[in-house]
Amino acid sequence: MNTTETAQKTDLKALTKEELTHFCKELGLQSFRSDQIFQWLYQKGVSDFEDMTNLSKDLREKLREIATINRIKPVQQQESKDGTIKFLFNLNDPEEDYKVEAVLIPDFFADGAARRLTVCVSSQVGCVFGCAFCATGKMGLFRNLTHGEIVDQVQYINELAEEKYGKKITNVVYMGMGEPLHNYKAITNSAHIISDPLSIELSPKRITVSTVGLTKQIKKLADDQEEFNLAISLHAPTDVKRDKIMPINSSMNLESLEDAVKYYYRATERSITYEYLLFDNFNDSPQDARDLAKIVKWVPSKVNIIMYNNVAGVELQRAREDRLDNFMRELIKNDVRATVRRSRGDDIDAGCGQLAIREGAPKGKTMAK
Repeated sequence: MNTTETAQKTDLKALTKEELTHFCKELGLQSFRSDQIFQWLYQKGVSDFEDMTNLSKDLREKLREIATINRIKPVQQQESKDGTIKFLFNLNDPEEDYKVEAVLIPDFFADGAARRLTVCVSSQVGCVFGCAFCATGKMGLFRNLTHGEIVDQVQYINELAEEKYGKKITNVVYMGMGEPLHNYKAITNSAHIISDPLSIELSPKRITVSTVGLTKQIKKLADDQEEFNLAISLHAPTDVKRDKIMPINSSMNLESLEDAVKYYYRATERSITYEYLLFDNFNDSPQDARDLAKIVKWVPSKVNIIMYNNVAGVELQRAREDRLDNFMRELIKNDVRATVRRSRGDDIDAGCGQLAIREGAPKGKTMAK
């Protein structure tokens, strides 16, 4: 089959559930057929129409003539001594060698059985926002992922989890490569598919979307009444410090973020989470903790203090334990709900973008100066 023929076919993984229903209706199919195809695509993970055994042979042949199933392909897998598994996937771009990462982060009971199985997925090839601490930010942005490419990451890792641990994944976080809300339609569509009963059927309450603070999109999440959780990558508690490490803050500062957060809470009555990477002698002083406490009080919120995965070429370094202890004590004094998330996968470059970025590779669009 040549490239022209392939280009003329409809990629079923690029269609939403509603669009797939319309596609099947145009073919004159009964409505239940679209549910069957959807289930084959997203619950059973087939890549070949021939495997859709509850469809007639004629229908399978017809679909093969007019449609295709585009799937990402795993090309590398690394497992850390702490159980974290990092995956590198190749996207099916005919003229580009684009790759993205995803991570499986297991949490175990005392007896070694898996308690939580969290998948961290990517939403873009690279990222335009150029945060100083992020390996993905060094790449720049090349393109958005489709909702199908996002779901593929979850689906592939879910199958592996069932084989390795005997249970499905328990949580999905959009905290991999890219800024999720910069790819709003694909991430919301993918979250709907992940939570669909004919797919992985993961509760929206177990899906978290993280953002550097895109205020317009935060308000849109509220207007759309999206049911998944919202996390904000804050990482500094003042505009002066945030400006130094997050270029987005120059156009969307903490005042505008406060307005968006309060709008979101008024519309949804859902609490939010602030993600806060703790950097040594940068944002880890008692005064930083007091400034952070003021932000947390905007609306009902909690804080995830994250111990940074050091990235080659980045001056910012993980905070020392004594500074972490002092920081946490100050948060507790200020009635802040906070947990510490330890670095995972240090020995396998588990920080976002560390596998996908290549020395000397072309750079995409970026806000970084």
